[in-house]
Amino acid sequence: MIKLRLAPYSGGDWQWDGARYTTAGGESEVAPVLHPLVEQAAVSDGRRTLIMVREKIAGHPAPEAAVRQVPEAGYDQARRAAGRWPADWVLTEWTQDEPVQVTAGPCRTTPLYLAADGATLHGSWEMGDLARWAGGLNPRETARLLLYRPRYSSETAFTGIHRLTERATAHFGGALFLRYPEPALHSGPRELAEDADVLGAFVEAMDGAWDLRPLGAVTTALHLTGGVDSGVLATRAAERFPGRFPTAALLIGGPGRAQQIRRRQQIREAVRFADPDLLRDAMVAAPLHRDCARVNAELVSPYDEPLYHPFRKLTEALAAAGTHAVVTGLGGDEMVALSQEEYPHRPMGELTDAARLPWVGEHARSAAEFADIGIAPPAMVNSMTLLSLETTAPLLLRAGIWPVHPFADPVMVQLGEWLPLNWRRLKQLQRRRLAALDLGREVVQPKLRESFAEVVQHTLTVHARPLFARMLRDGSPLFDNKLVNPDGLRRAVDRLRDGAYREDGDAQLLEVTTLHLAAEAFL
Repeated sequence: MIKLRLAPYSGGDWQWDGARYTTAGGESEVAPVLHPLVEQAAVSDGRRTLIMVREKIAGHPAPEAAVRQVPEAGYDQARRAAGRWPADWVLTEWTQDEPVQVTAGPCRTTPLYLAADGATLHGSWEMGDLARWAGGLNPRETARLLLYRPRYSSETAFTGIHRLTERATAHFGGALFLRYPEPALHSGPRELAEDADVLGAFVEAMDGAWDLRPLGAVTTALHLTGGVDSGVLATRAAERFPGRFPTAALLIGGPGRAQQIRRRQQIREAVRFADPDLLRDAMVAAPLHRDCARVNAELVSPYDEPLYHPFRKLTEALAAAGTHAVVTGLGGDEMVALSQEEYPHRPMGELTDAARLPWVGEHARSAAEFADIGIAPPAMVNSMTLLSLETTAPLLLRAGIWPVHPFADPVMVQLGEWLPLNWRRLKQLQRRRLAALDLGREVVQPKLRESFAEVVQHTLTVHARPLFARMLRDGSPLFDNKLVNPDGLRRAVDRLRDGAYREDGDAQLLEVTTLHLAAEAFL
């Protein structure tokens, strides 16, 4: 939601020019995303300047963007109030003759990447803007990604480029220092009262997350995949506002495709949505298609949507329809997730997985032993959800669309923490809500799996073949850094060519292609 260039110890007379805040000499600037659901405010007491870019909330008058002069006490009051904003925000604090500070709020919707060149701090929600400061591949973070062991931290795949995590503060006075916050406090399941209305509380929490933002003021679409998470949000929105919201989705491949189409149709017939229902076929616009931006050496971050090309096609269709906001079901899995105590299971990306991933190089294997070092402390929102939101945002922001994720609302998160096991197991909360709307068994308890697994298989066995051949012929930064073993990759590619695809293992090859293409583009 913000791009910035900050040179500390220079002139601090900030002005708003209608698109960005700049200092009198032009050494520094702070540019917000210009969107109807984003606003900016700034105050100064003559020595300190505070610039806040934030997601709009309903019922709150939009502030003047111009820098407002206040006394010292007024500045302190504004700083305290800024930290209580209930939606996404980023705060820049400028003090003469002191390092600058940039702080992110707890309700992150968009990423903020940072890089420094010794005199200036650069930041952007678009990692490609910082490509010139990418110094090389970060072995630890690259290992996390190759092993599908994601961790929320200030590290990125590239040395020289950093992530500002939720509630963290970046200090820059010539050198960049990132300070993590204290861990967020969480609670566990509670015993329900005999007359507890769980579904009523769920509906109330959904309504609260929706009503927080003035979505009625912009053209808003619902990402209706057919899954239970997007289904409960979309049906509730259509219940409250009949005929107002259109829908959109990517069609999957495989045996679940026909079921997905039927389930979406049943949902759209159960309550009244608006037209159009925008659909794009992910098997046709598959990742790594020859028209894919990644394949064509564009500066696409390795954290951008893994299925970048099909989601870009869907996003372009939404933008062409005049959409300015999209509501998704991201975070629904984590809201009702079971703990290790409730459901003992092997964590993702354990080192033993390397046996199934013969292309993982020796440096990646070594670095993976330290994968949990330097990660951010527990956040208000599940860290996997935060990473998912960062993955989704850049594609949408480039198209002028603001993402909204009600399941990541702190009230929704807390409700999920409080629910007993029987409401969270197998997503009973969401399924019972859909059943309460008299939706059929196929919607509530589908027999077939609906996922992008077949899209990934098609991508790797068809579209990735020339990419793998070029990698093995011409080399890759992943080979040079011993993060990917070319001999192991060759064996895996030969197996794909022979038609011996295995989902558990080969699907991770998509991350190899994502990292290779990003490394070539950025480095």
